[in-house]
Amino acid sequence: MSVRHALLALLSEGPKYGLQLRQEFEARTGDVWPLNVGQVYTTLQRLERDGLVEADDTTEEGPQKGFHITEDGAAELAQWLRTPPDFSSPPRDELVIKVLVALGLPGVDIHDVVQVHRRYLVELMQQWTRLKEDESRFDLNFALVVDAELFRLDSLLRWLDTAEGRLKRAAAGVDAPLPQAGPLPKARRKVGNRS
Repeated sequence: MSVRHALLALLSEGPKYGLQLRQEFEARTGDVWPLNVGQVYTTLQRLERDGLVEADDTTEEGPQKGFHITEDGAAELAQWLRTPPDFSSPPRDELVIKVLVALGLPGVDIHDVVQVHRRYLVELMQQWTRLKEDESRFDLNFALVVDAELFRLDSLLRWLDTAEGRLKRAAAGVDAPLPQAGPLPKARRKVGNRS
């Protein structure tokens, strides 16, 4: 998550001070990602150093010091909004890494590992669904965050189902033997680099 760009977006609406930015950031993100006020001021200092924001012409320092976005800041914000994130390489997902590591460990039942994580994901999905039913009709930002989280958890659950099916077929000799751990061929490492 880019706090830097989120603060630029909030400042594009008009001048604001640090505590106000923190409160608005948390409200805009459905109060799901708390933001430390120290992080806000550190980010503002960096943005000011980079010429993307300027402090208002007041001598007041501290929590009431106001900031506004510059033309360069507005240009960077516009570019960030139009630039897709880099999804060409798989993220280092802890769940995927656990399953891959457990696969080669002696004495570890990989199916038990998968089941523990499947149950956990289902419980999380149920919790998020309850939150969505209780609060999302009142808060569009929160509803969008909950939807994103439910889709993310669902994709992990589907990956576990697929992985378990592949493991069962491999154990039964239906699939080719599982490859030993090693680097992916260069052509497969970066999805976006296909010719």
